Amino acid sequence: MGAVVCFGELLIRLTAPGRTLLMQTPALDLHVGGAEANVAIGLACLGHDTAMVSAVPDNALGRGAMSAVRTHGVDTRAVTTRDGRMGLYFLSPGAGLRASEIVYDRAHSAFATTPADAFDWPALLAGAARLHLSGITPALGPVPAQGAIAAAEAATALGVPVSFDGNYRARLWEAWDSDPRAILTQLIGHADILFGNHQDVALLLGRDFPGGGSDRRRAAADAAFAAFPRLQLIASTARHTEDADRHRIAARIDTRDASAQTDEVLVSGIVDRIGAGDAFAAGVLHGLSEGDIDHAARIGLALACLKHSLPGDASLFGRADIAAFLAGGLDVRR
Repeated sequence: MGAVVCFGELLIRLTAPGRTLLMQTPALDLHVGGAEANVAIGLACLGHDTAMVSAVPDNALGRGAMSAVRTHGVDTRAVTTRDGRMGLYFLSPGAGLRASEIVYDRAHSAFATTPADAFDWPALLAGAARLHLSGITPALGPVPAQGAIAAAEAATALGVPVSFDGNYRARLWEAWDSDPRAILTQLIGHADILFGNHQDVALLLGRDFPGGGSDRRRAAADAAFAAFPRLQLIASTARHTEDADRHRIAARIDTRDASAQTDEVLVSGIVDRIGAGDAFAAGVLHGLSEGDIDHAARIGLALACLKHSLPGDASLFGRADIAAFLAGGLDVRR
């Protein structure tokens, strides 16, 4: 099997330390991430070949971000350097009944201004096992939207399967004269795997799905399968937030003729929830390479839960960590 190729923006995240507010103290913690890079890192830590396609500025920030991703085993040879600035975002972590808050500073970044024809997709996707995209890239503006569409079209032409994570970010879409439904519909039309829930499908199809629980999710899945002929699998999580430290999470996978639903898991003592959805995507893709949809749902949920214990954007856990989580042992491993 070839590499899983992930296309998106590498980011630097600056986080208020501890549980302070942004600008409350003069210090910020730095992490490197980005939704697609997080999936690449998560899969690499599970033993998969992964490659990142992106663009960063030719300065210490860009080179440092590239190095950080490469350290975890991701092939970064297709990350180009060009004029421009580094995409940033700032995080104020939640505490108690105060939710986390993100401030984006990504406009006119090196990645967001890279034209679609700067990427030689036939060469970049040669021998690839899969192309992974997310809805964050097209939300950045018309130029990256065209880049994502070009990547998806090239993958389809080459017979490379496409996975797509909805990752709807209203603030990014609202920053420009965008048409999220039209663009996302075009992109998901190329995907065989969609990471998204009934709300994502409602946005795409312009209709609501009444009811609740598994019936609503199945109805949304059936509607999505009817609307997108290439789509074969939809994976999602359901999260109930009690407070910043305690979330209850379950996972679900729907195919055209079957469904798999996990039990809910209580995740307490949360260290960092950012990137948990990307960890879930990596876990599902890994699980599908090993077994059926029941197995993939359990692996995806396990990796998402583990990610909550780790600072930073990406999951750095391996197969042994997943096995230990599923076994349920919480004592010190010696």
